[in-house]
Amino acid sequence: MIKRSSKTALITGASGGIGYELALCCAKDGINLILVARDKEKLEAIKKDLEVKHGLQVTTISTDLSVPGHAKILYDYCITKELSIDYLINNAGFGDYKKVADADPATLTGMLNLNIIALTELTALFVKDMVKRGSGRILNVGSTAAYQPVPRLAVYAASKSYVVSFTESLHAELKNTGVTATVLSPGVTATSFFDRAEMHNSATVQGKQADPAKVASAGYQAMLKGDLYVIPGFMNRLLAFGSQIMPSRHLILALAGIINRENPDQA
Repeated sequence: MIKRSSKTALITGASGGIGYELALCCAKDGINLILVARDKEKLEAIKKDLEVKHGLQVTTISTDLSVPGHAKILYDYCITKELSIDYLINNAGFGDYKKVADADPATLTGMLNLNIIALTELTALFVKDMVKRGSGRILNVGSTAAYQPVPRLAVYAASKSYVVSFTESLHAELKNTGVTATVLSPGVTATSFFDRAEMHNSATVQGKQADPAKVASAGYQAMLKGDLYVIPGFMNRLLAFGSQIMPSRHLILALAGIINRENPDQA
């Protein structure tokens, strides 16, 4: 039997991967959805499927949040349509597997706009309304890359370090407001991230990849409970913890370089 809820979740990057699986988690609990991504056709297909299977109200918004100002446009749309957001899930993000010297500066700027600026702007806009109501949940999707420097993913890893730090501070600021902030830090997960990052030559992606459904479920449950951190997978938690206690940043950098090296057999 499908649970019914009067609550609404807004999910960015909802057309695939972890974002899509988070939408399924919400749908199974009868939570209405606002799904945001660039691919309009994928969003419409997901909308039809979820409305039929779960009887939800699903709104789709096709927009590129890496474009400055689009986060505010998204917020204004929700206000105009009187869509109250109970769960804000900032999942949209991308990486670029290149040395900084070989990267396109415009790509890096777009990455920072999406991974950091849009996430921060959406959070700052919607959290005010949540605090006024005295209830709300925010889930920001980070990465285990946040816990150490990652050569060839330098800007991506740095952006996810920001997401972790930002969410930590936000979580503390929201104490006793009825609103919480959670950061989900997945490891290597079977999504289209590696296609967009052109990362298939990396040794990192040659091994086992986590199931995005399990990663999303862990993040969703932690968000509901109001936990600050969730890092799915024992080895991922060990990596994140180990990087915090390792005495030498040079050693951390050396290990990260080995783990994320190019695989000559795949080149």
